[in-house]
Amino acid sequence: MRIIPAFILALFLGATAAHAQWQSTTYDLKGGWNAIYLTGDAGYEPLDTMLPADVVEVWRWNSNPNQVQFTQSPQIPSAGTPDWSVWKRGQPSASSLSQLTGQNAYLVRCTGTVADSYSVTIKQSPRPPRATWVRNGANLLGFPSIESGGNYPLFSNYFSTFPIATAANTRIYKYVGGDLGAGNPLQVFSPSFERLDRTKAYWFSAEVVGTFYAPLELSLSSQDGMHFGRAGSEITVIVRNRTSSPVTVTFDLESSEAAPVGETGINGGVPLTELTYNTGTLQWDSTIISGPLTKAIGAQDSVEVKFGVNRTDASMVNASSDALFASLLRVTESGNLMDVYLPVSATKGTLAGLWIGDISLNAVGYADGVVGSVPREYSLRTLLHVDDAGIARLLSQVFLGQLDGGGELFGISTRESHLKQDAKASAQRLTAAHMPLDQVIATGSGNVAIGSTLTRTITVPFDDPTNPFVHQYHPDHDNLNARFDGLSAGEESYSVSRACSFTFTASPPAGSTVNSGWGSAVIGGTYDEVISGVHRRDIRMTGTFELRRASEIGAITTAP
Repeated sequence: MRIIPAFILALFLGATAAHAQWQSTTYDLKGGWNAIYLTGDAGYEPLDTMLPADVVEVWRWNSNPNQVQFTQSPQIPSAGTPDWSVWKRGQPSASSLSQLTGQNAYLVRCTGTVADSYSVTIKQSPRPPRATWVRNGANLLGFPSIESGGNYPLFSNYFSTFPIATAANTRIYKYVGGDLGAGNPLQVFSPSFERLDRTKAYWFSAEVVGTFYAPLELSLSSQDGMHFGRAGSEITVIVRNRTSSPVTVTFDLESSEAAPVGETGINGGVPLTELTYNTGTLQWDSTIISGPLTKAIGAQDSVEVKFGVNRTDASMVNASSDALFASLLRVTESGNLMDVYLPVSATKGTLAGLWIGDISLNAVGYADGVVGSVPREYSLRTLLHVDDAGIARLLSQVFLGQLDGGGELFGISTRESHLKQDAKASAQRLTAAHMPLDQVIATGSGNVAIGSTLTRTITVPFDDPTNPFVHQYHPDHDNLNARFDGLSAGEESYSVSRACSFTFTASPPAGSTVNSGWGSAVIGGTYDEVISGVHRRDIRMTGTFELRRASEIGAITTAP
């Protein structure tokens, strides 16, 4: 059986939650054909009921898989090519599009003529921005431009760092309503006078392959957005300035709209923090984000911002298990060109699972006196399992692997005999050497929660091999008399009792190196232990402890 170091097993399980932040966007449409761009998903409702009756067709552009090139004008939509997915009202057999997905361009046909105007509002769950430019291909794209002072930025300004988009040999088309033909779409001949509307999509034919979507690029350590899930603790956002001038980027946390009917309800906003490295203490500091956060970026430079989630915030602590928190992180810059909304979410997870860490004892004395500090801290490895019902068990050993009778499922057990025999090579065994073997201690008071104190008593019987008074080969410490008859407790050895108290705190104890994830991936606080039976006076030890989550599995097999 392999014994794995604890730090390898400290898994930060940031399972992605359902995308749950919401924002409504209004699209101004004309009778006939229009091109719009969705920055978020809207798959919560069938198109027949989501869109008003005046919208009769929707065509989604599928990133030009065949690299079709247009010469004089954009290609006419054709359901017979993979370039398009189509929805037609009242014609399910002729429809291949069932929902609207984010960061995609769509052609929308409305009833009436160009003289008819419609306002269509679509609630969406935003996605991080993206764009794919195909060399020699037709690109139907939208961009996260900002509306400032009632106007959007000019094409020439927005694409100044990507000039091929507006070069003389590049053709740009926009839809203005009406039937498809010479008047719709119209070619944009003067990028210096045309404004880039973030709600619309435009045709580009440019000799380039790229991923440009804004003068500043955002790279996230979590691809789909800032989704912390039940136990995630840190997400990094890198902002790259493509321009030749320094800019100031502003991050502003905004509330999500209410979820549509049938979607998971939102309990509140995500309490975000910023993680910064303190060169004085050589540790990461966590600062609660309570307002706009600004970062200066030099010309053609980048900045890295680390975000965490404050799971000890009262809103999350007092919420029920699996409660969903969602927000939008708005990212703008001083050039007034870009306006991006990043999805942010976190789920109130439970503390169920296996926790492993160390107790650091730093003071000792008599229980009826004053404890004093020790020259050097002493560590005790600790294994704690919390099941789905909230029952906490202090363990002397635990096995992680495929359980016998459980198929290929991974499980947790306190006995090796529970493991699948032909899968032991991949199993893991963890032990707490300061405890008697095969102890599972579930009785006591308190529970595992921030602000609570968990008490468990470790009992070392007088005849246990791990008892400090027992020695297998010494006649005065083998609990046997001269006739090799067994002796009772107190004759050669004494039963030892260790009353352990774990108080879980809302913040890491002094000297901790934890930079994020406290309260979800890492828990701990202060420790107190009273030992009876090794001295005529009870001995008291105090210190701190930190436990890291090794598994979120709440079930544990403890039967012999």
